[in-house]
Amino acid sequence: MSKFSITDRVRSFGYALNGLRVLLMKEHNAWLHLAAMCAVISLGFALAITRMEWIAAIVCIGMVLSAEAMNTAVEQICNYIKPEQDIRIMIIKDIAAAAVLILSITAAIVGMIIFGPKIYTLL
Repeated sequence: MSKFSITDRVRSFGYALNGLRVLLMKEHNAWLHLAAMCAVISLGFALAITRMEWIAAIVCIGMVLSAEAMNTAVEQICNYIKPEQDIRIMIIKDIAAAAVLILSITAAIVGMIIFGPKIYTLL
């Protein structure tokens, strides 16, 4: 086991920030998730959601963005390992994308539970 190093920890944090930069600069789906995140945060402030509602919204945002990052990593490694089309790679990539879809639908349902009644009372 290697010795703990602050320098190594800072360096690994830099790698993670670079991964986030690449994700947000190059992945169109990440842009959509980022736009949804901005909309949820804006709506949260506008409708004065509770602390627990903020927690639910933030957890959903983090999970969806994390799933998108993992999906992108799976796609990148699949493309690196087998650049030519392969049904097995396609299935792997489709399943990883399905994970993002499942979380996105779950987050949307949580959003409807949080924001639906508040918007309804405004109508």
